[in-house]
Amino acid sequence: MKRNPVPLYNQTFDLLVCGGGVYGAWTAYDAALRGLKVALIDQGDWGSATSSASSKLIHGGLRYLEQFEFKLVRKTLSEREMLMRVAPHRVWPLRFGVPVYTHSRVGLLRMKLGLMLYDFLAAGQQAVMRHRFFNRLHFSERFPWLNNQSLKGGFTYADAQTDDARLVLELVNGAMDTGAVCVNYCRLTSLRENESRAAGANIHDLLTNSEHEIHARQIVYTAGHWMAADSHSKDDCLLTRGIHLIMPGMRQNEALLLTAQSDGRVFFVIPWYGLTLLGTTDTPYQGPPDQVNVEKTEVAYLLNAVNAYLQTPWTERDIIGSFAGVRVLKQDRQDTSTAAPSSVSRDWVLKTASNGVHYSIGGKLTSARQDAARIVDQVCAELDIQTPCATQGRVFPWTPQLAQEMEYKFSDWSEATQTQAVQSGVDPESARWLMHRHGSKAVDILHSIKQQPALAHRIIPAAPFIDADLMHCADEEMVVHLDDLLRRRIPLLILTKLTEADLRQVITKISGILNWDEARCAQEFARCRAWLHP
Repeated sequence: MKRNPVPLYNQTFDLLVCGGGVYGAWTAYDAALRGLKVALIDQGDWGSATSSASSKLIHGGLRYLEQFEFKLVRKTLSEREMLMRVAPHRVWPLRFGVPVYTHSRVGLLRMKLGLMLYDFLAAGQQAVMRHRFFNRLHFSERFPWLNNQSLKGGFTYADAQTDDARLVLELVNGAMDTGAVCVNYCRLTSLRENESRAAGANIHDLLTNSEHEIHARQIVYTAGHWMAADSHSKDDCLLTRGIHLIMPGMRQNEALLLTAQSDGRVFFVIPWYGLTLLGTTDTPYQGPPDQVNVEKTEVAYLLNAVNAYLQTPWTERDIIGSFAGVRVLKQDRQDTSTAAPSSVSRDWVLKTASNGVHYSIGGKLTSARQDAARIVDQVCAELDIQTPCATQGRVFPWTPQLAQEMEYKFSDWSEATQTQAVQSGVDPESARWLMHRHGSKAVDILHSIKQQPALAHRIIPAAPFIDADLMHCADEEMVVHLDDLLRRRIPLLILTKLTEADLRQVITKISGILNWDEARCAQEFARCRAWLHP
């Protein structure tokens, strides 16, 4: 997976996709599978904005039932089931606990009915995924760190989890393997029109500082919150910011769905890479698209919300890392109400401007594939191409081959691969995450350890990532800048309190692979300085 912009220059494509987040990646992959000549560009790294700042969940959205979004919930639950089946390395089950207290906004009966409906809408799910009820004693035993005063009981139900940044990367890799030309750090500067119809674009390669032309029969913007600055789409976009905090691990493999007592909003406490992901907020955003920051008021909101449930409260000193992202919600131009952002629909819409350019607005990580299929359907209709969606039920690019056979389950493959990893000197936790992160490519990484056994060691003792993983990502995953590697390929910058010495050690390890001289190493160190801890 190497960056090669040359095939972009002065070429004619059936489809140019602008924006390399999850919607752009799925669109490019689907279109390439249907036989279209596709180009995918992003002004930054793959998934470098909202698509790497989510809650890392593939879920139906239990809370949307309160808003009567039954169609959306059914759609996303169906997708959840399909993704767990075709990409078990990338999307895996995660159970959620829901405590019910005497003061809870939703009581036991209402919660029971909601979970019954959630199971019903997830038609065809395995019995193990269905919800369960626990009385006060048993729920407290299951979640011992929760405050049990006034606890009446609780439920557990199932959804699924992923690593959002690596999901995007795998799809981009799949698109490239299918013939798409995919180039990061390449900005669309202007459209080229012919008789008032978009016919291509001028692009700026940010690495070579050069300008080029692309000819395209169809153009799709999947640029997320940057579309709020586009004259054709800004009136259809409502932006909200969500932050997440990385907190200490709770030695718990189940998540929690909780309700903030201050405003009734739902938030999550989620296990992630051995730590805990706490989020999210949902506040209106009108700031610069490239300066989305974590605000102190939002940090205080999350800590206050979760501490109402914890026996031992968290403080700001417990925060290991944090990140913020901006959601794009579809704006109802006829609705002049001032409803809270959390009550706005997460559904998706495709808008087509008078010049023929398509704009993808709204949506969710879970339903991005289905929405992208509709984008490509529209593109194919414009091009008079009669080829159906090719991603429904298709195994992911990195799904282990043996796991695709009915008689050989993913659990069998992962058990065998984990055994091989441990025998190679990899600790069990790092071995488990290696398989989720890389799927079938984990075998190649383990092969590199045979040649250099020291690569089995962790990069940083506190995080379950090994040096062989680091070297593979630097060499094979289109890394341009250090934060590409340490924020999205391997999220060390948010999962550990890196010191200056830690960062310099990482740069030393990968500088040869990336052909960085001393000056470039200093530049990349400066890019990541803001994440460092004293």
